[in-house]
Amino acid sequence: MEPGPKKKADLKVIVMGDFNVGKTSFIGRYIEGEFKQHDATIGAAFFLKQWGPYNIAIWDTAGAERFTGLSSFYCRNAGAAILAFDMSIVSTFESLWARFIPLLEVANEDCLKIVVGMKLDALGEDQREVTVQEGKKFAREINDKIDLSKLPSDPYFETSSKTGHNVTEVFEYIFRYCLPLSEAQLQAANRQGTVNLPNGKQSQKKCCSH
Repeated sequence: MEPGPKKKADLKVIVMGDFNVGKTSFIGRYIEGEFKQHDATIGAAFFLKQWGPYNIAIWDTAGAERFTGLSSFYCRNAGAAILAFDMSIVSTFESLWARFIPLLEVANEDCLKIVVGMKLDALGEDQREVTVQEGKKFAREINDKIDLSKLPSDPYFETSSKTGHNVTEVFEYIFRYCLPLSEAQLQAANRQGTVNLPNGKQSQKKCCSH
């Protein structure tokens, strides 16, 4: 008999990256299944996703530098982190290492870090400033606590929130690694809905690890 719904999150996923790289639209595409323009996140917003028998807390954090201290707070006990950047602006890629990786020191020691290039649909042939090879190399380097041989592929994705390309795949990659399911549970997970708790004015009791 499968366990019933639980209030406490089994996995905490933190979404990080510079201001205006598209983090909130990325989460919105996954949670709501559609693309919307969003105002800048202030502090953090919280969403709860049910996947099979598990509850997953997804935290959208502000990218502006003045919120860096708050972002560190929300990283506590994170089991996975999505590190987002704009593929046409190399500085947003460089800031992942300079600003955001240090914040993950308070996450779980084995926190899975996924590097995600945003806005693939808007990327012209001459606009790319970060290559696929650079993205994959960085993703491997920052996951030094992870046995990469257990992952189905490098923890690097290029996505479009506008078209939906690879958005669901990012989250499924995380969930399948952090919260393994049986085949029956996996089929049930594909039929589950999502609960959106907007403006997590910061429900700190929901900050849990797997």
